[in-house]
Amino acid sequence: MTESSIGVRLRLTRGTRRLKRETGRPDTDHGAEQRADQGVAAASEFSLDVNLAVPANGITVLFGASGAGKTTLLRCVAGLERADDALITVGGAIWDDSACGIHLPTWQRSIGYVFQEASLFPHLSVTGNLRYGLKRAGPAQGEASLRTAIELLGIGHLLHRMPAQLSGGERQRVAIARSLALRPRLLLLDEPLAAIDLARREEILHWIEALRDQLSIPMLYVTHAAAEVARLADTLVVLERGRARACGPVGDVLASVEVPISLGEDVGALIEGIVAERDELWHLIAVDCAQGRLWLQDSQLGLGDRVRLRVLARDVSITLQHATDTSIQNHLHCVVESINPDKHPAQALISLRCGDATLLARLTQRAIAALGLHPGQAVWAQVKSVALVK
Repeated sequence: MTESSIGVRLRLTRGTRRLKRETGRPDTDHGAEQRADQGVAAASEFSLDVNLAVPANGITVLFGASGAGKTTLLRCVAGLERADDALITVGGAIWDDSACGIHLPTWQRSIGYVFQEASLFPHLSVTGNLRYGLKRAGPAQGEASLRTAIELLGIGHLLHRMPAQLSGGERQRVAIARSLALRPRLLLLDEPLAAIDLARREEILHWIEALRDQLSIPMLYVTHAAAEVARLADTLVVLERGRARACGPVGDVLASVEVPISLGEDVGALIEGIVAERDELWHLIAVDCAQGRLWLQDSQLGLGDRVRLRVLARDVSITLQHATDTSIQNHLHCVVESINPDKHPAQALISLRCGDATLLARLTQRAIAALGLHPGQAVWAQVKSVALVK
């Protein structure tokens, strides 16, 4: 592993999981399903076996269903849970190495940990909560980090309030600021939006994006929410039953046809672009991206703003010639890269190379045969719908 990467190699096996009635809480992944109607044991063995290398910058999202091992992996990185065999390195520093008998305790790991619940001290004001633990960072550095965190998260007007006077979103922003005040080398976030109502989630997403863009602290972010992946991820790790099904830049992982990853309703491409033009008459904006230019509904973004778009495979059709007599406004010149089996034998998933980027299209096998599609063929992709995710 290099100084610019985070390495996580873990092997962990947990035996039969006990129910809350017997032990007080499960001893494996917090999201693991339990049979609460039985009083003895949930007859299930959980194992985690991963070997990952992700960049020590930006947001790495750990994505998967409940029980996939996301929280267990995060707890191992934090030192809160010890794997049977582990090698964890952060920027060249070794936090765990089972072969050499190294296991740094949590307090010696330079981390900030944000839980699903904000976990603020109810008897302390916001200021008191933020200052708690500052001794670890050193007086001068801690105060400077705290001021930066307060400014970045926009909580200066909350400093004299008590936790009971805060909304869910405000409590979580305070919890994040408290973690940042310690000047961590790595920020761990375990489903930080899970306990927040939908109306407040957009607010927290905005502040997390601001932290990513303005600080150089890498983040490991656990979620099973597709919208959070599309909005936040720079690197995506997909976990399934304790194994890493995919790992890489989010755009590459989502555009893969070898291991199709569905975010919500369908597979599709995640596209980065810049707002290049506004059509005032028709209330549209044009976004220039590696695939070409895409028009979508005007959301009052500024010219030059960087945006992220999502194009689902079901919203892409293919023509052999540039169509002019069609209601579809977005047309991209592409080359068929591959034709791949889909979940149903009547359909196929087609990978299209558009410039330096990829689109996915889902067509019926009958349509593919009628058009005579084959790898290497030049075609036009018609994009019927584009979703703005940020």
